[in-house]
Amino acid sequence: MSNENFIREIDEELRSDQMRSLWRNFGPYIIAAAVLLVVAVAGYEAWTWWNNSNSSRSSDQFYNALNLADGTDAAAAQQALDEVEAQGTGSYPVLARFREAALLAKDGKTAEATAAYDAIATGEGNTQLRDLALVLAAYTMVDSGDVAAVEQRVSGLTEAGNPMRNAAREALGLTRYKAGDLTGARADFEAVLADPLVSRDAQGRLGIYVAQLTAEGVAAPATDGAATDTAPAAAAPSAMEAAPAMEAVPAMEAVPPAETPAADAPAADTTEPAAPAADAPAN
Repeated sequence: MSNENFIREIDEELRSDQMRSLWRNFGPYIIAAAVLLVVAVAGYEAWTWWNNSNSSRSSDQFYNALNLADGTDAAAAQQALDEVEAQGTGSYPVLARFREAALLAKDGKTAEATAAYDAIATGEGNTQLRDLALVLAAYTMVDSGDVAAVEQRVSGLTEAGNPMRNAAREALGLTRYKAGDLTGARADFEAVLADPLVSRDAQGRLGIYVAQLTAEGVAAPATDGAATDTAPAAAAPSAMEAAPAMEAVPAMEAVPPAETPAADAPAADTTEPAAPAADAPAN
């Protein structure tokens, strides 16, 4: 045997001894890590299956509750929504709370509906859902004409960039109208119409509001020192198809033009100064 072959065999034996030593020292840890990896993958798959199963069940419960809510059995709908709140997963419990509040408002239980929306806004961590709950609470208070209470809920939502700004302004305007502040109501409606991102439906609805206020003699808000009527008011007759939306918020119908004599006063006063002006040349 040559020296090279002998040295090669010795090197191979040394490598084998080193590998056996490494395996004896670290083999158990390698096996444990492999077992943990398998268990983790199996656990994740099991959790995914369980979560999907619960979500599917919550979805079925929620839509079943919605079907009941659309019917005449209010008690059964309430019970179904309560089950979703107690047993549901994901976003279904909070959706069920929104639907319950809507049912209260539909049944004329305004105070309870407002309290339900306020509770959602107080306990909800999602900003968009919290803002939505505040706006819906404001709409339930329109008929009360309590401007201060509505402002308390939505005044912080009217800033530019807030997705709920136009809904908040509309709620404020309707509440001001109900309270008799027609000028303030028109200013809120005009602010919505001036928003370049206002929806087409809102344009038609708010155009009708402004047209009604114009018919009642309420001047447009002053712009650069002059008060001028806005274009949406003139275009309101072409948006009559949006009229059904008025039924959702009855505040505009609650104060008929005959009950707002203040709007007729400016028309009567503007004709009186014309008589002395016509008699002056005769003297």
